[in-house]
Amino acid sequence: MFLSISSASFGQSAAYKTLLKGYYDKDFPIVYPYQNEIVEKALFLDTREKEEFEVSHLQGAKWVGYETFSLESLQDIPKDETIVVYCSIGARSQDIGKKLKSAGYKEVYNLYGGIFHWVNEDYPVYKNEEETDEVHAFSKIWGIWLEKGKKVY
Repeated sequence: MFLSISSASFGQSAAYKTLLKGYYDKDFPIVYPYQNEIVEKALFLDTREKEEFEVSHLQGAKWVGYETFSLESLQDIPKDETIVVYCSIGARSQDIGKKLKSAGYKEVYNLYGGIFHWVNEDYPVYKNEEETDEVHAFSKIWGIWLEKGKKVY
């Protein structure tokens, strides 16, 4: 029994890694949640839609959106600031990250696995400055990748 549970868990992890590999551009830098030397100094930009951000987000993250994203909203951010972009799994955030790099931002990273991986690795998310276990799961299809926390649709 232990062997089958262990295999199922590993299988989903391998599937998630394969999914991400299919979405990520190998030339765009990623950062993992445990990379404190980057994470602790970075400005986090949430590239999800506003209703996703309002359910929960990384502490101190600035919402920039995806469909409504505008470089003008970042005029006050220096081009040499360390920036980490994120979304649910990292696909939308990579797109926004590329726009930032094209606009001259020098140190931009995509958060590996997005907020789903962040929560799955037991890192906290916040709503109104308070820690929460709720995470917007985007859709029931994408929500399968969120293994921890309370899914909100």
